[in-house]
Amino acid sequence: MFKATVLIKRRPSILDPQGVAVEKGAKHLGISNIKSTRIGKLIEFDVDLSDRNEAEKEVNLYCSKLLSNPIMEDFEFKLEEVK
Repeated sequence: MFKATVLIKRRPSILDPQGVAVEKGAKHLGISNIKSTRIGKLIEFDVDLSDRNEAEKEVNLYCSKLLSNPIMEDFEFKLEEVK
């Protein structure tokens, strides 16, 4: 079994309205040196397979078909074996 950790981020060419809103909030709080904030998603789950290659294939399929929007988001993941 593996523990998967997935990071999904908007592509750099896509505007991130959440990041813009957070930066505006920071400025209202007097935090003025923060630039280029991007908001992403961190998703964790277990993969009930014993073969790392098969687990990577399954996680890649899960991310590309369901967890991310391939038009505007990129993803990366890591797998840790659970003993």
